[in-house]
Amino acid sequence: MPLTPPTRPSVAPNPRAPSRRLALAALSAALLAGACASMPDAATPARSVSTPHLDTFMRRVEADSKAGRLPGAVLLVARDGKLQYAGAVGVQDPATGKPMARDAIFRIYSMTKPIVSIATMQLVEDGRLRLGDPVSRWIPEMKGMQVAVERPGADGKPTVAERVVAPREMTVQDLLRHTSGLTYGVFGRSAVKDEYLKAKIVPASEALPFDLTEMARRLGTLPLSFAPGGTWEYSISTDVLGLVVERASGMKLDAFLSQRILVPLKMNDTAFWVPPEKQARLAEAFPADPDSKAKVTLLEVRKPPVLLSGGGGMVSTADDYLRFTQMLLNGGELDGVRIVSRKTMEFMGSDHLGTVRGPTYLPGPGYGFGLGFAVRTAPGESTNYGSPGEINWGGYAGTAFWVDPKERLVAVWMMQGPAQSGQYRPLLRTAVYTSLDR
Repeated sequence: MPLTPPTRPSVAPNPRAPSRRLALAALSAALLAGACASMPDAATPARSVSTPHLDTFMRRVEADSKAGRLPGAVLLVARDGKLQYAGAVGVQDPATGKPMARDAIFRIYSMTKPIVSIATMQLVEDGRLRLGDPVSRWIPEMKGMQVAVERPGADGKPTVAERVVAPREMTVQDLLRHTSGLTYGVFGRSAVKDEYLKAKIVPASEALPFDLTEMARRLGTLPLSFAPGGTWEYSISTDVLGLVVERASGMKLDAFLSQRILVPLKMNDTAFWVPPEKQARLAEAFPADPDSKAKVTLLEVRKPPVLLSGGGGMVSTADDYLRFTQMLLNGGELDGVRIVSRKTMEFMGSDHLGTVRGPTYLPGPGYGFGLGFAVRTAPGESTNYGSPGEINWGGYAGTAFWVDPKERLVAVWMMQGPAQSGQYRPLLRTAVYTSLDR
C-alpha cells in the first residue's frame, strides 16, 4: 500500500517512547497493510526494532542526497512478520527533482536471481526438473562446452591457448550456485572474460536484440573459465537458468514467474518492464557518476525486452520485494499461499559450496552460497553484522536485501546509484542490527 513519503523517514512506534505509540498507531496499521502479514506464534513475544540508529542512518542518506551523493532511497525493515520501519528520502528522479516515494519502481538487477531460483525449485518440486540434470539436457545448444587454457601471448597478455574437455558437464545445481564455469566478464580480467565481453551476450545497460535461445547458442561457442563444480565465479548462470525454466515448464519466463510467484504473492509492480501507466514511478540514477563523472546508463525498462534476463532484468518496489523476502523467511509461505515447501527453503538456504571458492568470491569471508543467494556460515569473519543462517544478495544499481531467520528479520533497501551502493550497505546493516531491542 503506497505511502506518501514525509520529509524524514516514517517509522514504526518506538517502544522506548510510549507517548509516541498512540500517535503512530494509525500509521503503523497502514504500513502493515501493504507489507508482510504473517504473524509469529501467539506464545512468542513479538520483538521490535528501535528507531534512533535507523533515523540517524536515513538522515545521513537524506543529507547525502541533498549534497548530490545519491538521488534517493527507500528502506523497509520487518521483524516477526511486522513492518517496523519504513523510510523514503531524497529524490526519485534527479532530472525532475520529484521526491522519492515508497512506491517508486527500481531496477533490481541481480535481485532478479533469487526470484528465478525459487522458480527453478518449484519445477524441482513438480518433478519436472532435477538439480543433477546436465544443463545440456534442457539446452542442447550448450552441450560439450570446453574449458579454456590460458597462456601469455607474444605481447605478454593472456590468451586462450587451447580448449580442453571438461571433467563433467555443468548441472542445474551449478547454475544455481555459480559453479558452472561460465562468467560475466566484469569481475577481474582474463582472456575468457574478454571473449565474453566481445560477444556482447551479457545483459547490462543496453537491451539485447535476441532471445534466450540465441543467447545460449552464442554461449555454446565460447569456452568456460573453469571446470564446472570446482570454482565459484559470478556469471551469466542465472540467465541460462531462465531458459531452463522456460524449457522445463513449456512457458515463457515472464509468464511462469507471474503465474507461480508474482501473482500469488501480490507483487503487482514486479516485472521485466514498466508499462506506460507506471513509468512516472520509475526511480532514476544521476546521468553521471558523482565520483568518477563517467556516464551512468541503466537498463532500459520502458518497453518489453526481447531477452528476459533471469540474472538481472526485473524491476520491483520495496513493498513487493518485502513480500518476497517475508515468504523466504516464513519457509516458503505468505498469507496462506505456499510458494515452495519448508524443506525446499531449508535446502536453498544451506551452503552448497563447502570449501569451493574462486579468485573473485563476492560473498566474502563468513559466507557460503546456497541455491540463489549468499548464506552466512559464521557469526564472525565478515566485516558486516549478521547471523549464521542469514541469506542475502544485491543488485548492480544499489538495491539489497537480507533475511535473518535467527532474528526473524528482513530488510529491503532500494536505490539507483551503481558506484555508491557499497558505501551504504555496511552502514545500513550496522544501523539495523544495533536497533534490535532483544
